[in-house]
Parts: sequence; C-alpha cells; structure tokens
Amino acid sequence: MRRIQYTANSVISKDGTRIHYRQMGSGEGLVLVHGAMMYSGNFMRLAELLANDFTVYIPDRCGRGLSETHTNHSLLAESEDIQAILNQTNTRYLFGLSSGAIIVLQTAIRYPYVQKIALYEPPLLINSTEAHLIKTITNYERAMEKGDYRNAFISFIKGTDDTGSLMKSLPTFVTAPFMSFAIHSDAKKQPENDKTDLKSLIFAAQYDNCVVRQSQGIIDKVKNITADILLLEGEKSHPILKKSLDELNAALPDAKRVVLPNVGHIAAHNSGKPTLVANELKVFF
Repeated sequence: MRRIQYTANSVISKDGTRIHYRQMGSGEGLVLVHGAMMYSGNFMRLAELLANDFTVYIPDRCGRGLSETHTNHSLLAESEDIQAILNQTNTRYLFGLSSGAIIVLQTAIRYPYVQKIALYEPPLLINSTEAHLIKTITNYERAMEKGDYRNAFISFIKGTDDTGSLMKSLPTFVTAPFMSFAIHSDAKKQPENDKTDLKSLIFAAQYDNCVVRQSQGIIDKVKNITADILLLEGEKSHPILKKSLDELNAALPDAKRVVLPNVGHIAAHNSGKPTLVANELKVFF
C-alpha cells in the first residue's frame, strides 16, 4: 500500500501518559479511535477519504505505535487520552470502532461538549453478550499466560470475527501454524518508526479486554449523552456485536442506525471497505 502523508503530533493525558496521533486534512476536527489488534496506521485509508472534508486525528491508543502505556490502565484512562486530544485540537466529533467505540461512548458520557459520535459495533458487556465475551477474553488471557501469541490471536478472532469467516471456521490445528508464520514473518520485517508489529498488537489486546470488562453498566449511563449519535454495523458481523447495538439502540431511541451491506466488523480498516464507512461519516458529521 502506498504511504499516505500525515503530520505526527502528541498530547499528554491526565495521568502524564504521552499519546501519539496522526493528523491530516482540513476542516472541522474528527477523531478516529481504533479497536483491538490495530494502531493508527490501520485507519489511514479511512482518514484519507475524509481529509477533504475534515481535519482528521488518528490516535495510537495506549501501548501501540508511538504512544506510551498507562501505569494503571482503565477505560477511564483511555477516555482521558481522547479528551486530551479533543482539548488540544478543539475537536467535538468522534468515531470509534469496536473497543474504540466503547471509549468514544465513555468520552461522550463524561464530556458533554462532544457534539457528535459515530459508533461501529462496540462489544458491550451486557446480559446478552457477557458469557460469550468473557469466554473470548478468558481464552486470550490463558494463551498469553503461556506466551502463546498465536493462540491468543486465534481465540480473539474466533470470538469476534464475521459470520462465515475462514479464520473462524477452520480448526485451530490448521490456523495455528499459519499464525506462527505470520507473527514470525512480521517480526523479521525492517522496523518502521510509525508502524506497530503484529506481536505488539496481540500483546496490547489486553487493554481492549479491560475496556470491554469495564463497559459493564455503561448502558445505564448513556441517557446522559447530549451528542447526536450514529450506530453503524456490518451486515456480515458476528451476532454478538449486533446484540450490543440492539441494547444500545433501545437505550438511545433517537440514535440513527445504519447497516452497511456485504461487510463485517472491520470495514473501517485499511483492508476492509473504508469507503462505505467514510460515506456514512460524511453524511452524519
């Protein structure tokens, strides 16, 4: 993929953690918050599609890219990272994918000056999703305790990947060697200053698990949100993610909900169909 030009910046969060972000475009500010197994570079195509209409800011969430790791990680700490960027850039629009959408939701609850938020399939810990999400998190944690990065990745994907995906449908004895090769091959690449390797992204998924765990009860707080809300989902996404949106939509009856055709959970990713997401964001924001 060709390299897309951007400006590198950083901000100091409330607890002193330095958070790096990429910036491009011009116009009203819009912050894009990525999910698990991602860093800012994975939203560059989406940002480029939005850059003619917005000044786009893409943080490396804590522990990824050039951002530091919180001493005491929490959903609140990640929300404060985003607040620091909002304050520094005078931005009031937010988009979040997956666990990033939970952070955006938390930010909108705590900071009423946020004007518009778009949420793509936040995996909220609620009654209808708890058993499945906790099982996914536990399988990841057990693999990481053994230093087994390949099965940590596989457990994460099998728990959240799209309906009918190849990685999800194949047995572990088939996918495990492939993941071992992918992790090893990625580690051998020439390191780039602004890129995060796959092994680091798998390690950082522990912070996403923390965000999901601490989302319990957040549905009861969304009534305090004053921002306009767009709920996005992929037609092919895992049913558990749709359940989160169903309950969120019930709590936010005025929110707009859009189903994107023929895509799944990571449509906003460079490797997905970011054009579909960008089109909806342009209309909403």
